[in-house]
Amino acid sequence: MAVAPRLFGGLCFRFRDQNPEVAVEGRLPISHSCVGCRGERTAMATVAANPAAAAAAVAAAVAVAEDREPQREELPGLDSQWRQIENGESGRERPLRAGESWFLVEKHWYKQWEAYVQGGDQDSSTFPGCINNATLFQDEINWRLKEGLVEGEDYVLLPAAAWHYLVSWYGLEHGQPPIERKVIELPNIQKVEVYPVELLLVRHNDLGRSHTVQFSHTDSIGMVLRTARERFLVEPQEDTRLWAKNSEGSLDRLYDTHITVLDAALETGQLIIMETRKKDGTWPSAQLHVMNKHMSEEDEDFKGQPGICGLTNLGNTCFMNSALQCLSNVPQLTEYFLNNCYLEELNFRNPLGMKGEIAEAYADLVKQAWSGHHRSIVPHVFKNKVGHFASQFLGYQQHDSQELLSFLLDGLHEDLNRVKKKEYVELCDAAGRPDQEVAQEAWQNHKRRNDSVIVDTFHGLFKSTLVCPDCGNVSVTFDPFCYLSVPLPISHKRVLEVFFIPMDPRRKPEQHRLVVPKKGKISDLCVALSKHTGISPERMMVADVFSHRFYKLYQLEEPLSSILDRDDIFVYEVSGRIEAIEGSREDIVVPVYLRERTPARDYNNSYYGLMLFGHPLLVSVPRDRFTWEGLYNVLMYRLSRYVSKPNSDDEDDGDEKEDDEEDKDDVPGPSTGGSLRDPEPEQAGPSSGVTNRCPFLLDNCLGTSQWPPRRRRKQLFTLQTVNSNGTSDRTTSPEEVHAQPYIAIDWEPEMKKRYYDEVEAEGYVKHDCVGYVMKKAPVRLQECIELFTTVETLEKENPWYCPSCKQHQLATKKLDLWMLPEILIIHLKRFSYTKFSREKLDTLVEFPIRDLDFSEFVIQPQNESNPELYKYDLIAVSNHYGGMRDGHYTTFACNKDSGQWHYFDDNSVSPVNENQIESKAAYVLFYQRQDVARRLLSPAGSSGAPASPACNSPPSSEFMDVN
Repeated sequence: MAVAPRLFGGLCFRFRDQNPEVAVEGRLPISHSCVGCRGERTAMATVAANPAAAAAAVAAAVAVAEDREPQREELPGLDSQWRQIENGESGRERPLRAGESWFLVEKHWYKQWEAYVQGGDQDSSTFPGCINNATLFQDEINWRLKEGLVEGEDYVLLPAAAWHYLVSWYGLEHGQPPIERKVIELPNIQKVEVYPVELLLVRHNDLGRSHTVQFSHTDSIGMVLRTARERFLVEPQEDTRLWAKNSEGSLDRLYDTHITVLDAALETGQLIIMETRKKDGTWPSAQLHVMNKHMSEEDEDFKGQPGICGLTNLGNTCFMNSALQCLSNVPQLTEYFLNNCYLEELNFRNPLGMKGEIAEAYADLVKQAWSGHHRSIVPHVFKNKVGHFASQFLGYQQHDSQELLSFLLDGLHEDLNRVKKKEYVELCDAAGRPDQEVAQEAWQNHKRRNDSVIVDTFHGLFKSTLVCPDCGNVSVTFDPFCYLSVPLPISHKRVLEVFFIPMDPRRKPEQHRLVVPKKGKISDLCVALSKHTGISPERMMVADVFSHRFYKLYQLEEPLSSILDRDDIFVYEVSGRIEAIEGSREDIVVPVYLRERTPARDYNNSYYGLMLFGHPLLVSVPRDRFTWEGLYNVLMYRLSRYVSKPNSDDEDDGDEKEDDEEDKDDVPGPSTGGSLRDPEPEQAGPSSGVTNRCPFLLDNCLGTSQWPPRRRRKQLFTLQTVNSNGTSDRTTSPEEVHAQPYIAIDWEPEMKKRYYDEVEAEGYVKHDCVGYVMKKAPVRLQECIELFTTVETLEKENPWYCPSCKQHQLATKKLDLWMLPEILIIHLKRFSYTKFSREKLDTLVEFPIRDLDFSEFVIQPQNESNPELYKYDLIAVSNHYGGMRDGHYTTFACNKDSGQWHYFDDNSVSPVNENQIESKAAYVLFYQRQDVARRLLSPAGSSGAPASPACNSPPSSEFMDVN
């Protein structure tokens, strides 16, 4: 007797969302255990791809709800069943597609079904009955699969459509859940994930009660969060987030909901804690710290001065530590977080913000640092948060402390912005109105969109004046600022180190340190060197030497800015300038490279390579001696300091060997060498084919006539014409043929070892000027501020569009300070960038610890009755030691409670005196206005303890109200 098909169960919303191919036909008035996620939910009747099956499924569900026997759907023909299950788009032979669902069916049942449909008798006793996967489960409580199941032996896989057909025809054993598995995409393969990840979901306030839920490796963390919310009946308006307990027992925040379970490295059996935000907008993370083992035992008992707490360097994160220590020692901002004032102003819906996460992470850091219970803390969570919202700070590369500070202030502002919905504000030009009116309007417009503790504390206002050079149109605007980036006075001189190579071979190369104009020319370098050497600048050639070759030969009119500080500059004494060889009466200056033959790494050692070594030369050769023989003699003279001549015995040996070689071949030596031996009659140079390669050089300069007699002194090296790289023969291109000739001196290894003194060749002497250090006079901070307010002309890359001329103009621009904030951040622009160079300015900037007076720089009409509005005291300094490519950041900061200065170097903190603060490393300065400092002091000010400001107290408006 055929068994009536049964509905395998309802599907909850989660299961439906995971399976878009399954539609939903309304809500049924029954409570049922969802067969997809096994959660107690109001069940949903499913609609299969087959409309008939859909109707049967709905009817069966209604029958179950009404406690009556469902009617069995008429089974399709056996051939039709076989085609739908085994073949076609819905059949089990279809290819896998990532993300789709497949189902496991017990192999014995499936074989019986195959025998039934292939037997051709629909009333046969081989009818398989309901699908029964009991042998695949470990138990019938958790319905967990047995370990080690093998496809083809224990089960078969069916796509979703085929599975739904079989269920609608035969039903599923009562109480059994379908075994659904996802197709996941791994590198170069797609497979059905039979064993997904089982996670233990718990709530933060009930850690002892867990729910075991299976997830695919390709499920997102967002799916895990949605499942947890559904399991724990979280209301839609409640905010939740997840933490994962790692193998060390500490908790990691699962902040990126878009990554997969596989990318998050979650494993079966891992505890996932769902945390629900409290009504006051805070997270109950304090309860999670019980399980967090970052805190050491020594810290639990430690009690020290609040704020005197180091920050661990996570790997090149000293820039972040320095910025955080500076900001942490801003009194009013720290009190704002310590007193939980930020909780009332967290802005979770600001599209420009970071959902309050940066503010919360910074608040946690401040509270730990000022708790007095830590010698140092690990800012790991804060670092991850910054990297999450600002990808430029991902990883552990070195960055700029001022850049991080700029990001952090902006992030805190947007997370704490009291303006929930920003209105559009049109910027207006002064149009001849009084400055006071325009400034007040600009500040009010700024506050209409930006109102936070950051604006109250750090934002000021400056006046920008643009003047068109053509029509004289003047544009005045007032713009807010968060910090001042002030330039340092730049010296118009620079120091270059060069090596001078004299023509006299007896003199060693000399190292010189020259002071030259930054915007000068190569000729200025030659003039400066001439004062040291007595050699006329006209007899000098300047070259950039890199990797034993000439990287560039400079012309006298080229700018010095094209020489980088890291370049190796050689200046050669020559007897004349390089000219075209043909028709010139001057000496010819020839670039010469040194090369050594080295055996190639092959099996028969039949080929020899050539390797450059030593320093190249620029050699002056008289035109009448510019032959191969003459060039050889000139080079022997120039190299005589470190190349010894062969004695008579060596010459005899050489003649004997030469005779033996000549008996073998008229042109001995490797074909690539420039041999000075006699060529064959058809040869016209040191090796065959040279005439074709460089006819101009050989025909006009070296000649094609007689070579020296066979009986001659032993030759130590051979000569070869090469290209400018010194790596191959010159080409036949017109550019190469008529270009400056290059010659290579090729040494045999044995000859080089015997006659070439490498130590002497590398020797040089230091001129007295090398000990000269260009003294940089210190500059006052006030000078830098004056430069900031100096009129400048806009660069070509950044012109101003004049509304009067209707075109872009290189206008003049002037910035003036109008209103200064409570905390003034001054960024010293120590890093200079140009087209050809990048340098750090290590000029000493003298800045006052107390009474920095800005009254002469503020152009707003001043309140003379309160001079403290314009005077500032230093509270923190971010230092940078090192150069452009590397360096280290530290901090000097004044503790708001004790008034004592401390030096923060990552996790190390030590007290310092005020006279230690000023240095060439000072990079970012934090100043506090004196009236603010006085206001923060409590009535018992003698104790030095600051008052706790009211959370919603308005900022001081004295600076704007001057009427």
